[in-house]
Amino acid sequence: MNHSLSVNSHDFSKLKRGTSDFIAYNRFDKKNKTLPEVLFLGGFKSDMNGTKATFLENVCEKRGQTYTRFDYFGHGFSSGVFEEGTIGCWLSDALALIDEITTGPLILIGSSMGAWLMILAALARPARVQALIGIAAAPDFTEELIWAALNDTQQKEFIRQGIFHTASQYEKKGFPITLQLIEEGRHHLVLPKAIDIHCPVHLVHGLADKDVPWSLSRRLARRIKSSEVTLTLIKDGDHRLSTPQALSRLASLLSEVSHLKTIN
Repeated sequence: MNHSLSVNSHDFSKLKRGTSDFIAYNRFDKKNKTLPEVLFLGGFKSDMNGTKATFLENVCEKRGQTYTRFDYFGHGFSSGVFEEGTIGCWLSDALALIDEITTGPLILIGSSMGAWLMILAALARPARVQALIGIAAAPDFTEELIWAALNDTQQKEFIRQGIFHTASQYEKKGFPITLQLIEEGRHHLVLPKAIDIHCPVHLVHGLADKDVPWSLSRRLARRIKSSEVTLTLIKDGDHRLSTPQALSRLASLLSEVSHLKTIN
């Protein structure tokens, strides 16, 4: 059962998960059958009220395009403790939204970790996904950017402690990283082999991104089998890609992939 709540002046709906957990989501539904629905997948430790998530909702609202944004387990208004979340857990949340809330062909837009999850979701639901847009994509970041950055001593200490806080320019205390997140993430790595996705894929990355190197987006583009893969590099773009230039590019890409075909 889904119902709406109002918390801290934010309205959202709840998708029940099990006996007590729920996913908080916001859906703008115009039921316009000429346009595919859009589902936004946010980044690690972000929420559905971020700049890109709300900007895209405004874009979709103006054109009458159904749009959904949500919070993963342990994020934002959703239930759960962040430190207990994993890539598989958050992928399950995304698939639940796809299966139970959205209908028809979908455009998935993923930011940072969300771009990794959109790839996994597209692999799991290929018949539903019409196109993908990745923003500052961070595929396999648990292995590529966290585990690989630790030396032998740090890895051993991490294994002993089971958790550490990584430095972040967005949170003073850094982000809590659990050993469970790293180990479970290894079951979902996409960069080691070809990625069996054949829909159009557009990736956007900032050359000034200090959190996720743009080379990850380049590697991702090379791995995807689709013949329609583009990578746009924004010279002064940081990881958030929330400048007017970056948002304008994002809106243009959404317009492009939204008209690839007519939905009956």
